[in-house]
Amino acid sequence: MKRKTDPPARPAVVTGLGVIAPNGIGTERFWKALLGGACVLGPVTREGCTDLPLRVAGEVEGFDAQALIESRYLVQTDRFTHFAMAAADLALEDARLQADPENPYAIGVATAAGSGGGEFGQGELQRLWGEGPQFVGPYQSIAWFYAASTGQLSIRGGFRGPCAVLVNDEAGGLDVFGHACRAIRQGTDAVLTGATEAPLAPYSVVCQLGYPELSLAEDPQRAYLPFTGDACGFSPAEGGAMLTLESEHAARARGAEIRAEVAGHAATFSGTRDWEQSRSGLARAIQGALDEAGASPEEVDVVFADALGVPAADRAEALALHDALGARAAQVPVTAPKTGFGRAYSAASTLDVAAAVLALEHGVIPATPNITTAEHDLDLVTGSARSSPIRTALVLSRGLMGHNSALVLRRAGGYRL
Repeated sequence: MKRKTDPPARPAVVTGLGVIAPNGIGTERFWKALLGGACVLGPVTREGCTDLPLRVAGEVEGFDAQALIESRYLVQTDRFTHFAMAAADLALEDARLQADPENPYAIGVATAAGSGGGEFGQGELQRLWGEGPQFVGPYQSIAWFYAASTGQLSIRGGFRGPCAVLVNDEAGGLDVFGHACRAIRQGTDAVLTGATEAPLAPYSVVCQLGYPELSLAEDPQRAYLPFTGDACGFSPAEGGAMLTLESEHAARARGAEIRAEVAGHAATFSGTRDWEQSRSGLARAIQGALDEAGASPEEVDVVFADALGVPAADRAEALALHDALGARAAQVPVTAPKTGFGRAYSAASTLDVAAAVLALEHGVIPATPNITTAEHDLDLVTGSARSSPIRTALVLSRGLMGHNSALVLRRAGGYRL
């Protein structure tokens, strides 16, 4: 029987979105691409990667870091931090939020990271071994580090509130929202929250080749097909999203537009790479997130699936949904828009959160590109986007090393028409 809990004393709400994704830079382009069911997966073109076994990925096109990031930050940071800075600017502008010099500790930063600054680190190591230690710059010590984005966002924005980085596998892209909500419950007014990744550099790609779940297919239309008999793994992607989370009281006090409520979160650790064993851990995370949200399975209007694209993992996810939602699991619409632009590791689920917020606002569920029919007794949204008066969204994520996470979002206010 589901256990309902009291609502948080300081509920957290989303007031700003910033997206840098393979299918669009900016929320408007991202949402338009989702509605159109676009597939932007394509051949890997990044320098030094074209001769590697990975053939298909989601690359962010048209991203000009020099035009978006101040030169003093640009030279000391990696591409994954450039994405974070650009997405943060978009989110803060959307929320009309900035640091208050009289209260600099009111806003914090929390990001998730999986690969860190691999491209920057590789370049500096090449200089070390090719030219000598005197040619290695001072920023090698920080630019590769997982916490680089959190630190640079805090410094650049003047945000002195609680800051953190979560390095707990791909599920960190959801866990960071739980962390931010706890900070808000403890008194922080706002937390700049999210994840960005830049795993398409030679060193990073070679590391990924050790993942048996990585798709090495050459056809972009066939490379990432979760919940189907043709599933052969996932296609990686770069990019990500940053969101501004605020206490509802602080947001209303300054007249901010509330885009959604972060209602519940839970995480578990299965402790195994045996995907069949992830079933119970993911089900437990779903139940925990619903409990914290005070929501019943019948209230779930859409599921943004983890959708790994590995048959055993897809089966386990479907069974976990049936374990946690009961009969509702076969009826609730399930979607995985990431099949059209790739799985950006920690940022994959953060992009799903951004998509879920937009779906709640507009009353439309984006489709799962490239897939026509699905297995596992799920109502997978395919073909075209589906209009639906959704009020509660469930977002799921699993890491390649056994982490499981679930997040419940609720619609706030009316639809944006």
